[in-house]
Amino acid sequence: MVYGGKPSTGCYLCRKRKIKCDEAFPECQNCIVYGRACPGYREDTIFRNETHKVERLMKRDSRSPVGSGRRGRSISVSKDAQGSLPLVYQVADSNWEERALCFFFDQYTTLEQPEMCVNHLSFLPSLYAKCRDIGNDSSTASCLRQAVDATALVALGNEVKAPPLIVKARDLYGMALRGLRNALASKTLAVKDETFATVVLLCLFEDITGERNSLTSSHTQGFGLLMKLRGEGQLDSAQGRDLFNFAYAHTLIEILALRERPRYETDWIVHHLDGSDPVFGLLVFASKLSRLFLETASYQELPDVDKIVSWIETAKIMDLELAGWAQHLPDSWLPLVVQSTTGMSLLTYQRIAFATIWKYYRAVRIIVQRLTLELNRKLASVAGDSGLDDEIFQRNAEAMDVIENMITDTCRSIPYAFGDIDMLGSPPPSSEPRMRAIYGYTMLWPLWYIYSCGLATPAQTEQMRSALARVGSALGIKLGLVLAGDGEYQNIVPGHPGFMNTDGRFSN
Repeated sequence: MVYGGKPSTGCYLCRKRKIKCDEAFPECQNCIVYGRACPGYREDTIFRNETHKVERLMKRDSRSPVGSGRRGRSISVSKDAQGSLPLVYQVADSNWEERALCFFFDQYTTLEQPEMCVNHLSFLPSLYAKCRDIGNDSSTASCLRQAVDATALVALGNEVKAPPLIVKARDLYGMALRGLRNALASKTLAVKDETFATVVLLCLFEDITGERNSLTSSHTQGFGLLMKLRGEGQLDSAQGRDLFNFAYAHTLIEILALRERPRYETDWIVHHLDGSDPVFGLLVFASKLSRLFLETASYQELPDVDKIVSWIETAKIMDLELAGWAQHLPDSWLPLVVQSTTGMSLLTYQRIAFATIWKYYRAVRIIVQRLTLELNRKLASVAGDSGLDDEIFQRNAEAMDVIENMITDTCRSIPYAFGDIDMLGSPPPSSEPRMRAIYGYTMLWPLWYIYSCGLATPAQTEQMRSALARVGSALGIKLGLVLAGDGEYQNIVPGHPGFMNTDGRFSN
């Protein structure tokens, strides 16, 4: 038997930053200096991979009373590789939960850094620690803890293929969902960050399991309600902005990609966003496009020529504004053209987060151009022989050029975005950590839209399908497999105006 070493007893942030922790109470000195709330310490955790003899001893010991420092029930996780002996882990629940938390915070949260374009759930470790200290005295704190624990356990369960962890995660998910319903019944509790964060976590849980009832999320209406109740004040703090970014982007995706009409009006908040911020600026453009998209979708009858022309002009202005967004980005955000070891011309970035934002930008531009193409076809049908053929042909050619460029650049950036090459185009050392789950997760929807729009070449389509499937298989986010067409909803296509058929052709 090999001694695995004593697990670190330092706080979570010190372990994540790989620095020595002084383990002071209530906060370690490193966290005080770093300006972050200390998330606290874990209990001693021991994972054993024993011989059969020792495994029998472990099973016998697991039936004996557990000490006061442990919870009473244990989880047995067996991993049986092809033709190999099973590896049996028998560890107290609390230890699996701590391991799951560390895995989840490492894979799905980012440290808050001013130079980062998006700080994804950077506040969550400290907010979770705060809720854990409060205990059961606050219903919203308990609700958030259960949502985090559920999402962490299902993420780790998918990673190590451990069904017992997933079963417990579902139990916690149900508890968090019941607590959320109670919180939403009170306006005072509904507007709390803990409540909003709970909805975010439950949405993330749903995507990790890939078990949506349809491609639309069951939590989208909750996002709309909470954004409305929380008002413009939710943008006053970094934590509030982080939550808003997740929820509002989620809402826009369902409008633009899935043809969903929002139940709650949220466009009012766009006027309070700082358009000079690149991320908020892109959200503003997407919001404008969603309004145009919803307007065209509301026309069940055939629109007249003037209406179609006005829509086309609006779409043209939007595309010019989007192109301007890309031209005015800081130099550090711009893509770099590199040659791979195989001689391919690829795109890399200074940060993977920048690659993610660019994928959303390209998807939005494709949405604009697809809408323009369909409006041009409708204009030709309605206008008849009115001398507009040459103008329509020219606009169609320009739209297809933009679409082809956006698809090509999306595919050229996939190797870097998925960690297959570094910023210089070289394969990273084998010692480099794999792509973090959060970046794969945030790239799912723009990749799916571009993949499923039907305008890519067969090779490009397969490259994007493989990338989606990789998020599902390698990163454990099962929604990726669904979007890749390996799941139940592969026949759903991106959105079209209401006066068009779902296959993109106009209604008669």
